[in-house]
Amino acid sequence: MAEHRTMQRGALLDAARSLLSEGGTEALTFPALAERTGLARSSVYEYFRSRAAVVEELCAVDFPVWAAEVENAMQRAETPEAKIEAYVRRQLDLVGDRRHRAVVAISASELDAGAREKIRAAHGALIAMIVEALGDLGHTEPRLAAMLLQGSVDAAVRRIELGVAEEPGVIADTAVAMVLRGVRG
Repeated sequence: MAEHRTMQRGALLDAARSLLSEGGTEALTFPALAERTGLARSSVYEYFRSRAAVVEELCAVDFPVWAAEVENAMQRAETPEAKIEAYVRRQLDLVGDRRHRAVVAISASELDAGAREKIRAAHGALIAMIVEALGDLGHTEPRLAAMLLQGSVDAAVRRIELGVAEEPGVIADTAVAMVLRGVRG
């Protein structure tokens, strides 16, 4: 029975990922979850008491996985520059991934404190790694630089998601050049 419940919960989270990546947080409703999974709406409430609870669980499950992928790419890099490049490229590589799209949709929405805290904690570890790499490069304001660097990554993510104009590879190359060499390119 417990295994069946775990499967149902997994199916609900997967449906939530799809809904979020297709239509953002507005698309994530209990009737839509019920329809996607073939469960009765009342059954959905047995697993999650609210939309916020679904979002919080997705944050707890997906964000660390996504963050670990970026962290692994950074750990394989030898130099501070290569770590920064890996940080940018791995995040942009994950744009097409439903988990990532769901995380982006969640990040853009009004979250309750619990979900926000989980995202901040997972993101905090990544930011700490990039702060360290920027410090190793001799940056005088590594924390501020890390936040601005992440802003560039977020802008590149949005650009890729628009699916217009440039190829994702061109966007990634330009983002890497921007964060490593500034406007000189």
